[in-house]
Amino acid sequence: MLKKLSLRSRIFVAMILLVVMASVLIAGVTIYQYREQSKDYHQVRLERKEGQIKQSIAYTLQETTYPVTTENLALIFKDEIYRIADVQNVNFNIYDLKGNLIKSSKPRFRNDSISLHLGSEIISMLSNTVDKRYVLDDTAAGDKYQASYTYITDDKFKPIGILNLPYFQDNSFNDMELKEFLMRLSAVYLFMLLIAIILAYFISKYITRSLQNISDKITQTDLTKRNEKILIENPGHEIGKLINSYNDMIDELEISAAKLARGEREQAWREMAKQVAHEIKNPLTPMRLSVQSFERKFNPEDPDVQTKVKEFSRTLIQQIDTMSSIASAFSSFAEMPAQQKENLNVVKIVKLALDIFNEKYIHFMADEEDLIAKLDRTQLIRVITNLVKNAIQAVPEVESPRILVSVVSQGDKVKISVADNGIGIQDGFKDKVFEPKFTTKSSGMGLGLGMVKNIVETYNGSINFTSQPGKGTVFTVMFPKGTKN
Repeated sequence: MLKKLSLRSRIFVAMILLVVMASVLIAGVTIYQYREQSKDYHQVRLERKEGQIKQSIAYTLQETTYPVTTENLALIFKDEIYRIADVQNVNFNIYDLKGNLIKSSKPRFRNDSISLHLGSEIISMLSNTVDKRYVLDDTAAGDKYQASYTYITDDKFKPIGILNLPYFQDNSFNDMELKEFLMRLSAVYLFMLLIAIILAYFISKYITRSLQNISDKITQTDLTKRNEKILIENPGHEIGKLINSYNDMIDELEISAAKLARGEREQAWREMAKQVAHEIKNPLTPMRLSVQSFERKFNPEDPDVQTKVKEFSRTLIQQIDTMSSIASAFSSFAEMPAQQKENLNVVKIVKLALDIFNEKYIHFMADEEDLIAKLDRTQLIRVITNLVKNAIQAVPEVESPRILVSVVSQGDKVKISVADNGIGIQDGFKDKVFEPKFTTKSSGMGLGLGMVKNIVETYNGSINFTSQPGKGTVFTVMFPKGTKN
């Protein structure tokens, strides 16, 4: 998805994502830090409370008159356990070495199996630790709590009991502080995000401005005209290299375009000269033969001399007319249509152009009576007559020939179609149809469709065709609509 965006958009999105990711990362680190501090706080507080209670227990064991044994712990702490719990503001339990409850500071201790007797796992873990201390993490009624277990020893450091200190973790204050801090941090992040969006917009615009100028120039590059070079003040090193490369390319393109245009003009004139020479030679040959024959057979005393002179003159006139038509055809192709534009009813003009044809298989169709386009009347008639003549020449061998000429409205265009069910155009010839001297007929010079294309494009129109060999051809001409008077 990101690859489809422009460079400017990618820079903008990348900068915004960077700020968002940094914000999320900082928020995550903040939450983690708060939780670690809370964990450390509770751990230190538990150790401190445990140490204070152990000091009070040790002091009690020093002052008691009972022998300091496991069996006497219940007597030693009969009342003292409540005093210690009250002073330290925490409840604790005393178990014997087998895990049986001896004394609890809770006034009303619930008689459940867990509280009355320690599990073997706890006793085993306590005895196997290096510091003879074991902390169990657990939950009760949805609240987290820790229970620390450590030995109570006599004056010779011999274990005589187990001290159990339940410690409930109250995180409400820390959670409230964390929530308030995150709210303040969110406000700061939102402000930073807005600043980042503004900065990202201007920075991405600044970075891609030169590239956009280069892109626009490259898009506007046209081999058929002179292209402007890119001139940017104080470009960066990379952009400068790109601009220099483009300007060098423009220089090379101008040289290549000039050479190509000159070569194309020379080639076009050579081809045209060959075509003119070929077409003129065709009538010259019979004219030469006729003159030679007349010179050899002419006899002033022949009684039919007048008839023969007339026949000879008629032959020469026919060949001269042929040469005249050749000259007119080349002249019509070479001249651009006169730009005498007027708002014409295309439907009416097409009907007028079809009136010169007597073929009964030519049909006309229009979806509206008035379709207006800004064209030259004479040139439009030339377009229609040429296309229809081509269609007529394509259907001589068809059993049921049919030519359909239609004029329809298509958006802001007027569409003229000339369709036939003739022989069609072979695939190998389709690219050459509009070339000036291309023809598949035994007669003619192949200038008709080239002239039609020339006229159509002069009036900002377009012409194309579809054809299937053996099924027929459809030529389609599109002209921009005009306005009704």
